[in-house]
Amino acid sequence: MENVTKYYKTAGHRRYILRKQNIHFLAGQSYGLLGVNGAGKSTTMRLIAGAELPNRGHVRRNVRVSWPLGFGNGFNSLLSGKENIKFVARAYGEDYHRVLRFVTEFAEIGSYINEPLRTYSSGMGARFAFGLSMAIEFDCYLVDEITAVGDANFQRRCRDAFQQRRAKSDVIMISHDMNTIKDYCDVAIVLIDGHMVQFDNVEDGIATYMRLNR
Repeated sequence: MENVTKYYKTAGHRRYILRKQNIHFLAGQSYGLLGVNGAGKSTTMRLIAGAELPNRGHVRRNVRVSWPLGFGNGFNSLLSGKENIKFVARAYGEDYHRVLRFVTEFAEIGSYINEPLRTYSSGMGARFAFGLSMAIEFDCYLVDEITAVGDANFQRRCRDAFQQRRAKSDVIMISHDMNTIKDYCDVAIVLIDGHMVQFDNVEDGIATYMRLNR
């Protein structure tokens, strides 16, 4: 991120998410993105993914970055699961039939793969979104507060699939569970008043976040 500023116009003034921020996410490291509610964590994640653009500055990517896992608004709810898979597979240069087969089996949604996403239950939609994200290998996975869905067996399969991907990929993660941050992340970044404060020691970043969140 190079000199990135992001704001929204509300009631005649600007609400700043980021102010002239510079940060380089290094390959081989995983990052925990922390901040109090409303600090702009999800917006920052969407900037990293390219789902939103900064008002000023540049976000450059030289690796393959996922969409934010746990953020389902990137799919078209009027299209079927199959049609969404076809769109995503083409966008990422993946074999459509392989991705379709993986998602259908992993998400366990059967014939609903032919139905519009708006007809899916919340749990089914979450399984579909997670399955599609695991069907494609990324250099860096963006994780925005994944919540547990399905029964214990499905949750275990989700953890196993993510661990397999993580073994070869980096992670940028948002979570309110500090144990999860400790388990997955090497570096912490705390959002404070539009600034991204980096802590190379995760424990120090968590301690700062906890003080802000009192």
